[in-house]
Amino acid sequence: MKKSLFPTANDAETAFYEALERGDLEAMMEVWSEDDEIVCIHPGGPRLVGPDAIREAWRQIFASGTRVRVRLTNHSHLNGMMTAVHSVHENIVVAGEAKPRGLIVATNVFQRTAAGWRLILHHGSPTPDAPARPADKPPKVLH
Repeated sequence: MKKSLFPTANDAETAFYEALERGDLEAMMEVWSEDDEIVCIHPGGPRLVGPDAIREAWRQIFASGTRVRVRLTNHSHLNGMMTAVHSVHENIVVAGEAKPRGLIVATNVFQRTAAGWRLILHHGSPTPDAPARPADKPPKVLH
């Protein structure tokens, strides 16, 4: 099977979210690099390393039959010649539900290869409900 060519990191990211919305495993895996060190962390899930582990996780997700729509907001892109880092907010709506399920903060890292741009890391984390903080108390920095 010939892989799609993604001329830009944005093209690869668009293909990633289109595959997610369609529940299309083959299209999803076309976006990913074939490197053994690729990483995927689903919200609340373990760290998955390598194409086989990532494929199996997406297979299980898509097999559930749940379909989602994803609207990206708060884009922050750092694009270099060989690597691109995209930080986005994923606003996810499950098919049949009126309201989004909650906000996911995602980081997508892409690498330019001879076959075009490929995803090498996807990390999604749910955003906690932030309690109101008095204005005179600075936030605690964890790292």
